[in-house]
Amino acid sequence: DSFTLNFVLIYFARSLSITTPEQMIEKAKGETAYLPCKFTLSAEDQGPLDIEWLLSPADNQQVDQVIILYSGDKIYDDYYQDLKGRVHFTSNDLKSGDASINVTNLQLSDIGTYQCKVKKAPGVANKKLQLTVLVKPSGTRCYIDGSEEIGNDFKLKCEPKEGSLPLRYEWQKLSDSQKLPTPWLTEMTSSVISVKNASSEYSGTYSCTVKNRVGSDQCLLRLDVVPPSNRAGTIAGAIIGTLLALVLISLIVFCCRKKRREEKYEKEVHHDIREDVPPPKSRTSTARSYIGSNHSSLGSMSPSNMEGYSKTQYNQVPSEDFERAPQSPTLPPAKVAAPNLTTYRYDTNGAIVGIDFVG
Repeated sequence: DSFTLNFVLIYFARSLSITTPEQMIEKAKGETAYLPCKFTLSAEDQGPLDIEWLLSPADNQQVDQVIILYSGDKIYDDYYQDLKGRVHFTSNDLKSGDASINVTNLQLSDIGTYQCKVKKAPGVANKKLQLTVLVKPSGTRCYIDGSEEIGNDFKLKCEPKEGSLPLRYEWQKLSDSQKLPTPWLTEMTSSVISVKNASSEYSGTYSCTVKNRVGSDQCLLRLDVVPPSNRAGTIAGAIIGTLLALVLISLIVFCCRKKRREEKYEKEVHHDIREDVPPPKSRTSTARSYIGSNHSSLGSMSPSNMEGYSKTQYNQVPSEDFERAPQSPTLPPAKVAAPNLTTYRYDTNGAIVGIDFVG
């Protein structure tokens, strides 16, 4: 039995082995993670050297992924798309016994178990490392929740925008005595400090530092505890200001509406204006003038030439002037002087044979 045990120990001492212990590595997002894998060879290891790195994602929903490979004196690093261009061997001579890699620009998706496998027949060895990617605290904001008045209760708050848990907080006073008020001492490592019955002694500049295992961040806060303000005056001022604003708005609306009405009225008046046009001549007046002129001509004619005249000139009076004469509206009778009347006498053929004047 002792002979067998010694043989086994000698065999493993002389065979290929990885000297790097298994370990857990924590790094911040965006940094570079160094994953060590150093090995030794024995005289019996005569085969070609093959080195393979595998990743078992933390979600356990994917099979092991080859992320980089060395075989036949060549390096292949484009197996895993998520790490393409971000994983490299640290040594230029892998046969020297160093198969360590760097993973650059770490992301949360890089979290998982990494396994280094080294083969040189007949020797075979592997080692696992656990990589955790954490987010540094950043974008930390300090602010006061409440009214900073003497006798009031309010809170001092410290909130990072991002950061992996667990987070630790530390408050400090940077001005005056640089000592935190005694009632706050129990909360100096909390993200929130509850201030009760504030006094002017609390005034000053404070800092809050947020830390986790991979980094820290800080913010500053200025606290000024002042006497209570005149709330009645403030409320009255707010009411007066609101009323004045309403009056001003009403005045503006009224002026706008008045201006629109005036513009509308001007447009309507402009369209109603028409140039004076003399009334059209009455066709009845035209006809009467026409007959009157003929009457004067007839007065100078003798009975011998009156027949031809009646058949020509009298028939030239436009009949449509009489037929289409516009009807005048009915007017109440008025007393007017009786006009001179002219009476025409006709023969059986319709020719004028005589004229009688009555006046």
